Amino acid sequence: MWIIVIMTSSHSPTSFLGLYYPPDSFKTRFCIRGRSLLKDYCQTRSVPVAWPGKLVVATGQAQTQYIEKLHSHAQILANLGPGHPPPRTKLISGDEARIMQPDLSNEITAALLSHDTGIVDSHTLMQALEADIGESEGGDLALGTSVVRVDPVTGPEQGWVVQVVTGDSNATQGDAIFARNLINASGLSANLVLNSLARSKNDQVPLYFARGSYASYRGPGVGKVSTLIYPVPVMGGKKNDHGFHGLGTHLTLDMGGNVRFGPDVEWIEPRVGTEEDETTIGFWQEYLRPEEDHKKLQAMHEAVTEFLPGVKLDGLSIDYAGIRPKTGQPTSGFQDFEFRINYANGTDSTSEGPMITLLGIESPGLTSALAIAEHVEVLLYRDDSNEFKE
Repeated sequence: MWIIVIMTSSHSPTSFLGLYYPPDSFKTRFCIRGRSLLKDYCQTRSVPVAWPGKLVVATGQAQTQYIEKLHSHAQILANLGPGHPPPRTKLISGDEARIMQPDLSNEITAALLSHDTGIVDSHTLMQALEADIGESEGGDLALGTSVVRVDPVTGPEQGWVVQVVTGDSNATQGDAIFARNLINASGLSANLVLNSLARSKNDQVPLYFARGSYASYRGPGVGKVSTLIYPVPVMGGKKNDHGFHGLGTHLTLDMGGNVRFGPDVEWIEPRVGTEEDETTIGFWQEYLRPEEDHKKLQAMHEAVTEFLPGVKLDGLSIDYAGIRPKTGQPTSGFQDFEFRINYANGTDSTSEGPMITLLGIESPGLTSALAIAEHVEVLLYRDDSNEFKE
């Protein structure tokens, strides 16, 4: 029997490209492979998808050099092989960018145009994937269900006993399910299952949480916008080309053409003086509620008007917030997707009873989802001859 533990709270369209990360990273390979798979899947399942393209805009020499590196990076990605079509990019001048998007600031000196950036209706995508599971042989979904305990089972038949409660998490009765293979894809809580099995605190896996808020916008300064518009990312942590924790407060469009700006980055942690126990597990849930914070909106406005000066503060309104699970702290450099394998017998000497845990599946996680699924399948069957299924 299989168990797939999934937690998702996607509220918006997602853009997909695969441009910002090291060429040999999971994030790059899975984003590019996932983009191809997602494109085909959306066409087959009639999931709404659009290709508005994207501009990464630069002011000054340093930022121009950065987008030149992105363009060179895109050419390198052509070597990833079949199933990984590289993003098509083009360097253009600030004047050319303003011909495309007249609302852009006169301070923009150059831009990188991506032809292959798209947006997808994530709600319809999730419904299609849910239907696939329900219609498959032996597939089943248990929504609104909490995992309260996981225990390894050794012996002739190895695996995991997963104790779950559906509905009220304070309920005294639940169900125990035996699974030979367990996929722990529980996002912000993915490390908790690992930590419950750790032999000591030194073996526990930390996660860090970055909240990002989006603001909807209605007003002047974006009337002729037809593409996604991104600033050059602000670097953080170690000084390398990929040491950032977000892509900056950018303009995104949904399938209806509505404009949103975001996300910002706000690192969150449990209240001072609390300990990691049942009272603080899931502390981040309170941060999912959107808050109409004037200082936050003002900071967004300042970031946005650097490339779209006609945007007005009073047209911004906090729309929703999400939280990224990060495997590194604010001072860390690039952090890749991470896959950990644990066996019920405590060793890796057998292929029976694996638990695969997905850690740090933040952006571009949704774009990469189908490629991640391929990789998890490879890990389950231990097909060492073909790391990335085509």
